[in-house]
Amino acid sequence: MPFKILNLDEYTGDGSVHFRGHPILKHNTGNWRACSLILGTEVCERLAYYGISKSLVTYLSTRLHQGNVSAARNFTTWQGTCYLTPLIGATLADSYWGKYRTIAVFSTIYFLGMAALTLSASVPSLQPPQCIGSFCPQANLQQYLIYFIGLYMIALGAGGIKPCVSSFGADQFDDTDPVERTKKGAFFNWFYFCISIGSLISGTVLIWVQENCGYSIGFGIPTFFIALAIGSFVLGSEIYRFQVPGGSPLTRACQVVVAAIRKQNVDLPVDSSLLYECHGKMSAIEGSGKLEHSSEFSFLDKSAVILLSEHGGCHNPWRLCTVTQIEELKILIRMFPIWATGIMFFTVYAQNSSMFIEQGMVLNNQVGSFKIPPATLSSLDTISVVVGIPIYERLIVPVARRLTGKERGFSELQRIGIGLFVSTIAVIVAALVEVKRLENARTEGLIHQNVPIPMSILWQAPQYLLVGIGEVFTSIGQAEFFYNQSPDSMRSLCSAFALLTVSLGSYLSSFILTLVSYFTTRGEQMGWIPDNLNEGHLDRFFWLVAGLSSLNCLAFIYFAQRYKCKKASVL
Repeated sequence: MPFKILNLDEYTGDGSVHFRGHPILKHNTGNWRACSLILGTEVCERLAYYGISKSLVTYLSTRLHQGNVSAARNFTTWQGTCYLTPLIGATLADSYWGKYRTIAVFSTIYFLGMAALTLSASVPSLQPPQCIGSFCPQANLQQYLIYFIGLYMIALGAGGIKPCVSSFGADQFDDTDPVERTKKGAFFNWFYFCISIGSLISGTVLIWVQENCGYSIGFGIPTFFIALAIGSFVLGSEIYRFQVPGGSPLTRACQVVVAAIRKQNVDLPVDSSLLYECHGKMSAIEGSGKLEHSSEFSFLDKSAVILLSEHGGCHNPWRLCTVTQIEELKILIRMFPIWATGIMFFTVYAQNSSMFIEQGMVLNNQVGSFKIPPATLSSLDTISVVVGIPIYERLIVPVARRLTGKERGFSELQRIGIGLFVSTIAVIVAALVEVKRLENARTEGLIHQNVPIPMSILWQAPQYLLVGIGEVFTSIGQAEFFYNQSPDSMRSLCSAFALLTVSLGSYLSSFILTLVSYFTTRGEQMGWIPDNLNEGHLDRFFWLVAGLSSLNCLAFIYFAQRYKCKKASVL
């Protein structure tokens, strides 16, 4: 009986497998066909997330009758939790479950959380009685439980979706195929585009529905879309490409450190090829290719020195590690400074929802016959991203490709650096607008009056647009960098750490505000940011943030120039 000769070019070369575990064909799997379902899942999740987050303080205040301080505290606690739970989801995805199963399970948790919120907003007995005059009855324990259980189920569900969707989408493109590798770079642009579309719809249509049609419908719509996303995501199981989870990355890192300490007195061989490594193309880590040895952090290499007692037979992984395992840890160490410089970018980004809005509240928001709420102007950031991504992909990338010779126009680090610079310019613009505003306040004699001054709120438009342009470069570049440079078996976890910079940026912004308030109000001084901003110096706060952002840019350039990219072993 004749047998068919397999053409290996028809199969993926990056170690991805089919849903049932066998090698997978290129022509009818992965690529944009599979990514369309993954991107649809992300749009629905972001629509639901922003639909809850943008109205959370209002709902807690008006429906559950919480005070302003309690509502704000519950919002920041929940938002912080949403950016911490990805560490849980990423660990499960990279170590045990894989990205697909993690997304499916945590999306179901997300849906149940949304259903609980919808139930809480729909059933009268699950809400406190309406206010009578100035008296507003507090919610009882049962009412609080239903709502907050649903709210934190969403936070947990987001923890499995956020770090895995982007990396699972990128997994649909084969790194060993030059054509697909180029498409992968474009994927991160359109992934962030989908996030912005979800945010834009939530901040406009969904908020309008909640305010005019009620929260039961306003929560019910994203609940329906989450269910739809789960269904469509699961239906695509046969066309996805799957990367096999490689076990606990934390355990592997600890094994390298412990083995290196145990062999601290052992001399390293001059020839690095004598260090321990598995034979063949794949490494000892399931589903991962081998990494090329690098000379940095040579102390860790001692964990791969083969002693006489370790020749032949089984090896104790706490005494002898492979070169690839060591290189995984080295990659994380090299990535750390790049990761740390991302925190300051999101400190600047945090001004969108805090001090930029405070500044807008003391500007004239009357534009023609319309009044523009200061918070609404922040949507210019999202619009800038939605418009900027297609321009970047269709115009900037082709031009930059001709100038630099790089297939994606800019390297990931160059893209991040451009965004950091643009975000710094955004804060400088905000400072200049504030200088002009204070000059007008003095001219009009409004220094001691807590009222808006006759200067249009549209002066703020450039700073919002610049922050959006910074996102197009830094946020997307960061996502692409952490995916491409991370070890094969740690991509979800590195994506989770990238998301952590968003949370840390907000915390750093709050910390800077606390320090500014403490040091500038001593000796009965008004401080830079008093209740009446006309008497303060908000411009000095913006100059401070701009200065810190500038120093951060210099630090980024220093570390980026010395960064050594990951190299796969050719053996």
